[in-house]
Amino acid sequence: MNMFERVDDLNNSRQKALLGGGQERIDRQKQKGKLTARERIDLLLDEGTFTELNAFS
Repeated sequence: MNMFERVDDLNNSRQKALLGGGQERIDRQKQKGKLTARERIDLLLDEGTFTELNAFS
């Protein structure tokens, strides 16, 4: 795997991690009238004050 493929793989992994449990789970949360964990964090913290250190665990 070359460097560009590794970067693409990392970007794909990040996008997948942003979905939390997947789009299906997000949709179920929305149907219940709930926010996702990331949405709650965004509401609690001032913009630019939170840096996620490890999105993969």
